[in-house]
Amino acid sequence: MPVESPLKKKIAILIHILGWFLFGSYLFIITPLSWKADLPLEFWAKQSLMLGLLLGAFYFNLFYLVPRILFKNKTFLFLIIALAMGGIYTGLLIAYDISFNMQEIMHNIFRPDTTFVPRPRSFSNYDFYNLMVFYMGIGISTSVGAVRKWQKDEALRLEMNRQQVDSELTYLKAQINPHFFFNTLNNIYSLTNLDIQKAQTAILKLSRMMRYVLYETEKDSTMLSKELDFIKDYIELMRLRLSDKVQVNIEIPQQFEDARLAPMLLLPFLENSFKHGVSSQRPSAISVKICVKDKMLKMEAVNTIFQSNQNTPEGSASGIGLANTKRRLSLLYGQKHELKIDDQNPENEYRVDLKINLS
Repeated sequence: MPVESPLKKKIAILIHILGWFLFGSYLFIITPLSWKADLPLEFWAKQSLMLGLLLGAFYFNLFYLVPRILFKNKTFLFLIIALAMGGIYTGLLIAYDISFNMQEIMHNIFRPDTTFVPRPRSFSNYDFYNLMVFYMGIGISTSVGAVRKWQKDEALRLEMNRQQVDSELTYLKAQINPHFFFNTLNNIYSLTNLDIQKAQTAILKLSRMMRYVLYETEKDSTMLSKELDFIKDYIELMRLRLSDKVQVNIEIPQQFEDARLAPMLLLPFLENSFKHGVSSQRPSAISVKICVKDKMLKMEAVNTIFQSNQNTPEGSASGIGLANTKRRLSLLYGQKHELKIDDQNPENEYRVDLKINLS
């Protein structure tokens, strides 16, 4: 459950104080003073009583009736209690008038030249006006309670969504990283039977990449320059095991305006190209173009599709990594990214077109 900050609580209290100060000053002080009459102490005492009753009803409704009755689907009971409170409020004001003989006091102030004739105290237009003010206060406090509940529900929903996104991203990253190491270690294992020196070079590159994975993937974001350096190391590592039948065309910018990017976000697309786009019997081609302009990252990856690679463990892992990366993109960048994948074309190519707004 999200906790309201002390600053927000202080601001809310200040708003209530200012609101009641302005409302009370206008209705119970400024308006009577505009009558230009010498009002007695009994009148101001009644004004104070009315304000106190309104304050009590307002916050009783806000903190008890609304959350514990109205929001518990007891609407009829809430209406009955609100009507009863209005009746009690009016009854107390009438009782005050009778106890302090307010009829005669106010008559002597506004009609001093006429004789006061006592009459039974009954429900008057002034009482109706006070009752409407009372129910206006109840209506405002009910609205405030509804807004408070909506804000709490919205804050709770956002917090739950954030926790879900965080846990999901952690899970997705944890899935991607083992797939990467699984594929790369298989590559190095293959090199040990062909060229020991190349295998040693591959291990050095892998250790540098492992440092990136261990330290940078723990963060929510990393610098794009670090991510691209990681991509370059990965491509160089993959080149060591490729034959002359594979044509690799890589375009990665050397200079660009750096920005922050979620780590290990581009790797699965490269893994997919090298796992599904390489054949040991037939010529194959892999093309990767990355450009950065005005905080817009664009990546195009194209490779020939070899269906036989789909059934290998590496191919399956790469497929899982791609699915997880799509989910990460959706969670992290939403409408700020665009991903197009085309694997149904006459050229039998797998084409990836990714755009991410990093601003």
